[in-house]
Amino acid sequence: MFVAGCEHQCRGCYNQKSWRCDSGHPYTDDLEQQIINDLNDSRIRRKGLSLSGGDPLHPDNLDAVQRLVERVRKECAGKDIWMWTGYQLKELNPQQQAIVKQVDTLIDGKFEQELADPKLQWRGSSNQIIHCQPLQ
Repeated sequence: MFVAGCEHQCRGCYNQKSWRCDSGHPYTDDLEQQIINDLNDSRIRRKGLSLSGGDPLHPDNLDAVQRLVERVRKECAGKDIWMWTGYQLKELNPQQQAIVKQVDTLIDGKFEQELADPKLQWRGSSNQIIHCQPLQ
């Protein structure tokens, strides 16, 4: 799932259209329920939820992302949650930390075009760090 809103605005970002908080479609209760339904639909082979953006940990996204990850944990047994954020783990505020504690894999750090490497798995630049639970 892509979210809107990013204050990092990294040079070379692949999804610049998502920087503005009002880009894309509004996140509604119906959309959230559809995500839960899709994750639980045995006909759809999804291992879990991927949250990217924009930035899922942008201040304007925190309440909705927290609610969604809590629901996935509670209602979608066996599904993992991955998240990409431009913030570093050490920079997170208490609400961001509470969200990240429910995530299985976090890729943190801003995309840095001069460190970009297409051979990297799950990240765009070599400064970004892959954290797996338990996150440290």
